[in-house]
Amino acid sequence: MKKTLTAMALIAVATPVFAEDKVTIEFGYPYSHLFDVTYEKILPMFNAQYPNIEVKMRAPYETYEDASNTILRESVAGELPDVTMQGLNRQQILVEKGIARSLEPFIAKEADFAKDGYHQAMLDLGTFNGAVHGLPFSVSLPVGYYNMEVMAKAGITAEDLPTTWDEVIAMCGKLREAGVDNPMFWGWNITGNWFLQALMWSQDKPLMEGNDFTLDSPEGLTSLATMKSLFRGCEMQNLEWKSALASFSAGDVGMMFWSTSAVGAVERAMGDFTLVTNEFPGITPAGPAGLPAGGNAALLVSQSDDPAVLDAAWKWLKFITSGDGAAEVARTTGYMPPNKAANEIILADFYAENPAKATAVRQLPLLREWQAYPGDNGLAITQVIYDGIEGIVTGEYDDMEELQEQLTEEVQDLLPSGS
Repeated sequence: MKKTLTAMALIAVATPVFAEDKVTIEFGYPYSHLFDVTYEKILPMFNAQYPNIEVKMRAPYETYEDASNTILRESVAGELPDVTMQGLNRQQILVEKGIARSLEPFIAKEADFAKDGYHQAMLDLGTFNGAVHGLPFSVSLPVGYYNMEVMAKAGITAEDLPTTWDEVIAMCGKLREAGVDNPMFWGWNITGNWFLQALMWSQDKPLMEGNDFTLDSPEGLTSLATMKSLFRGCEMQNLEWKSALASFSAGDVGMMFWSTSAVGAVERAMGDFTLVTNEFPGITPAGPAGLPAGGNAALLVSQSDDPAVLDAAWKWLKFITSGDGAAEVARTTGYMPPNKAANEIILADFYAENPAKATAVRQLPLLREWQAYPGDNGLAITQVIYDGIEGIVTGEYDDMEELQEQLTEEVQDLLPSGS
């Protein structure tokens, strides 16, 4: 009898642990070619800490625009995931439409959660009306990528890398003379008109001021003229962005200007050449005055009322944006973790050992907002600007003042009225 009671007591103690129901949450994220390897690292760590939570991965979003469209569509159909990754510039519309939940109630229950553990400029990007709705997961800045073997054909060394766009154009000429067919790719077609905003912020000018589109400014004309000079001076091919990354990784392009996010993917795919990254060039020798923060944030968009599901979703969201989870972002991609613990403690030696991933960290003081286009037409505005810039690449547009006027008129018509 004593043995039986002891066994029963053990069962009674063990039952709450082993009989606890597993909670399943669903998660959506973009850019599988960048982040699949990241989540392959993070998931086992999370599962070890939270064995009763199952994270079901949805089919990845193709781009940030696709991510935004998908969530807007799923919110109407009642098919939202519990946590979604959205571009930093696509959070606002989800907050305005009541899709993204405030994280403040969850943060308030955390005894050891410190908002100041996140870089303030990054945390601000997910804060609306004083309440945190998105925790930044991965943050990037534009940088220069260089194939030093290709650069060497024109006698260019790591000490000679360009600091201005005029120098880039001059180097394109030297590379062409040395027999390089495609010396440069400049990421005009990266998501969210990011590089146009980079040129504007380089001049300390936002592309949006309230509901006013500022491309009609002197800084706007300089931005368009700079793109025209680069595309024409380097005879840049109109490559789709995935093809551009593949061409650089294959060793066919000497210089590529792109997000630091792709460093990990390039390193995994690159041929036998020396990769060096360097700061994003400026319009003037003084360098950029600022650069837009790229990347994405984790938002809680669950439509569940089950406290267990919401708690599990919060645990996942918190885990991936802080500490060891965030550190894997840097290890597997070229993004910077938004969390100071990851950057300053866990990764103390990482950047010294991985200099190609350290360039963006050096540019952190330049971090500015990746601006959203207000109102319901944000995605349409993105496409209008995309089409205009592509017209510069293809030669359809040659008069930049005329294009400036055309884009300003079309975009302003799509923006809400009033300041």
